[in-house]
Amino acid sequence: MVLALIGTGNMGSALIRGFLKANLLSGSSIRLYDIDQNKAAKLADLTGATVCSTAHEAAAGADIVLMAVKPQYFADAMTGVAGALTDQSLVMSIAAGITLAQLRSMAGEQPALARVMPNTPALVGSGVSAVCYDQASSKQQAQIEELLKSCGMALTVPEKLIDAVVGLSGSGPAYVMLMIEALADGGVLEGLPRDKALEMAAMTLKGSAELVLETGLHPGVLKDQVCSPAGTTIEAVKVLEEGGLRACLINAVRASANKAREMQKES
Repeated sequence: MVLALIGTGNMGSALIRGFLKANLLSGSSIRLYDIDQNKAAKLADLTGATVCSTAHEAAAGADIVLMAVKPQYFADAMTGVAGALTDQSLVMSIAAGITLAQLRSMAGEQPALARVMPNTPALVGSGVSAVCYDQASSKQQAQIEELLKSCGMALTVPEKLIDAVVGLSGSGPAYVMLMIEALADGGVLEGLPRDKALEMAAMTLKGSAELVLETGLHPGVLKDQVCSPAGTTIEAVKVLEEGGLRACLINAVRASANKAREMQKES
């Protein structure tokens, strides 16, 4: 399998490194193109991939063309790719706000399409990726899902739910980073060293998430297990509820999803 990566930013690089770590691809089967050739060269040094001088060169003959370009530059990038696509190609886009219909208008009638919304924890094998398809064979879908699962969780969703995925898991790492930072600040306020407070905060979120995934218990049940009557934790939970933490997170997911819808209209 030959994969062309168009755009070597954080998300595209994270996915490629995940594919390599799982031994699903070798460096020699990956081609890179970025308008910033220095950035592409740095990723090539890390992965053993080949840097191409044009997007057309990278895409020509590739089984999968991974479009990891920001939405505002997507159409220009596809102009260079489209002429290299055949009925054997699959274009996988991770650009927020670019619908399958829009991708089809740029890619032409021949290639299969996959619209993917990943997130940055893919870099450490704990990502979440949602995908929807157009004209992809069962073999192509299996290939894409195997690649994405090498970076964490992968699930197929109807395209109408992609904006919800953007709001929840696509943008979600930023919400979690804010929580880690704030928890660490609280620890520092109480006298803990900064480095220890950050490590403890991050591990607390990681461990709590693993409890949800491994036990299958509702988060409310797990929360109640920590909240002793008249204890320290229920006192803290009261403060969080009064501060609107729950509503803020719900509204953050909705705001991100709404922004993704706006970007679709603009593109």
